[in-house]
Amino acid sequence: MILKSIELKNYRNYEALKIDFDEGTNILFGDNAQGKTNLLEAAYLSGTTKSHRGSRDRELIRFGEEEAHLRAVVIRSGREYQIDMHLKKNRAKGIAVNRVPIRRAGELFGILNMVFFSPEDLNIIKSGPAERRRFLDAELCQLDRIYLSDLADYNKILNHRNKLLKDLVYRPDLEDTLPVWDMQLLETGKKIIRRRKQFVEDLRELVHDIHYRISGEREELVLSYEANADDGAFEDALVGARVRDRKMCQTSVGPHRDDLLFTIGGVDIRRFGSQGQQRTSALSLKLSEIELVRTVIHDTPVLLLDDVLSELDSRRQNYLLNSIGEIQTMITCTGLDEFVRNRFQINRVFQVMNGQISEKGLCS
Repeated sequence: MILKSIELKNYRNYEALKIDFDEGTNILFGDNAQGKTNLLEAAYLSGTTKSHRGSRDRELIRFGEEEAHLRAVVIRSGREYQIDMHLKKNRAKGIAVNRVPIRRAGELFGILNMVFFSPEDLNIIKSGPAERRRFLDAELCQLDRIYLSDLADYNKILNHRNKLLKDLVYRPDLEDTLPVWDMQLLETGKKIIRRRKQFVEDLRELVHDIHYRISGEREELVLSYEANADDGAFEDALVGARVRDRKMCQTSVGPHRDDLLFTIGGVDIRRFGSQGQQRTSALSLKLSEIELVRTVIHDTPVLLLDDVLSELDSRRQNYLLNSIGEIQTMITCTGLDEFVRNRFQINRVFQVMNGQISEKGLCS
């Protein structure tokens, strides 16, 4: 799978841009706040319809403009796809694939699979459960359109149930409608729990083996899915929490409260691990994500590395760089020293300066 090119108009700090990528490693270097991350964000948006930063469409549009355009050309299994997005301030984005408009964002998923790795991901272990759920959902939505649909349905049902819980304060007569939302929440929530559990099970051995190698064969990382209420006990837990939910005006039980557990030697490293253990575990998680995607789609995803190398020590840098040789990669950085020092293979180098990109000669 190859991201051949990206074309931007009035996107973030880019007034107009057309950039062609190499099939190997592409380096985007420059000072901070010049637009390097914006370019990776545009790439991620073209495959997922969402910003990795959680930004709304209106925030992606260049200041002073009313709309923005994005075009990405992708090569997958020998076939070329053109993805066009039209971002508007006050309306839903328009998306077309090979010039044919699509009605649902889910129709885009599966054309361009990407793994995004940023410095924030190095904190995924010590961050709150919401960050780890976001990791699960982001990758599962790329790999499984059914999961994408189920997750959207679950979130809608959850919002309706939460609204009802708030309305019950003033409208006790609506109590009889609560079991209707409970039934729907259970039906959809159980599907999400089962799919997440399978995904984590698929990741478990990969994460263990990668972490074992990065740690110099000194530590064994165990990844587990920590369900707020397992699918078999979901119904009893939901009914049992009804009084509390009414008091708090929100749903306290379900997969929207699930988490990932990381242990080394039986110790929960989310709370008690060193910073080195947490960062190595995060790196292992992202690298295992690449391998799992490769297995599922029978192709390599596009890897986006946003200024990650500066956050890693030389040993972890070397392991990461040695792991991406066969994958098209976009790497942002402030300088090229790491690559020169490690004699890393670079295919194209671009300098980013104030929303302008110029290609530079390869480093020797």
